Amino acid sequence: MLKKRILNHFEQQCLYEMMSHPEVLPFVRHKAYSLEEFTNVNRETIEAELRGELISRVILDAYEQPAGTINLFDIHGTSGFLATWLGKEFQGKGLNQMAKSEFLYEVFTTTSIDTVYMCIRNENIRSQRAAMKLPYVSQATATSWAHFETVRKDYAQFQLLQVNREDFLRYNEQVVPFIAAEAMEVAPMLVATEG
Repeated sequence: MLKKRILNHFEQQCLYEMMSHPEVLPFVRHKAYSLEEFTNVNRETIEAELRGELISRVILDAYEQPAGTINLFDIHGTSGFLATWLGKEFQGKGLNQMAKSEFLYEVFTTTSIDTVYMCIRNENIRSQRAAMKLPYVSQATATSWAHFETVRKDYAQFQLLQVNREDFLRYNEQVVPFIAAEAMEVAPMLVATEG
């Protein structure tokens, strides 16, 4: 579902074309207006990750083809800002929610990040609704807003949400055993129907 941002030419071209869609481009943080520029942005992103400035992954579809990106930018201390975009054809299919869950699990279990902020443009109603469906997302606190104001001067244009490590991992502990138990109940039925 997610992979590091090491991309071949075909994958870069696919992502560039998806990002260029007029309903996607306004919500992409690092915009590119040509394939060459996108290739440079991709290279710079990989270099920034190696320096520990961000974490970036490519979201893959069910056929392991690029569908968008998910990133943690502006990492300061134990927090960072989440940014995600999906190609228009992948929106509304649950891929964003699955990618966020997988990405947050990686971030919270392999780094010292404690808080992930989600700043969503006020006019991006679709993303606001999608984020609020996630049970581990909460409205940002006053302290979080104060921090956000130091990072983004245009902060008033955004809704700020946050995910805390403790809340996410607690949710994950409740959901993963439940899913595993359901899979165990379904497995005997599958074996019986195959025979």
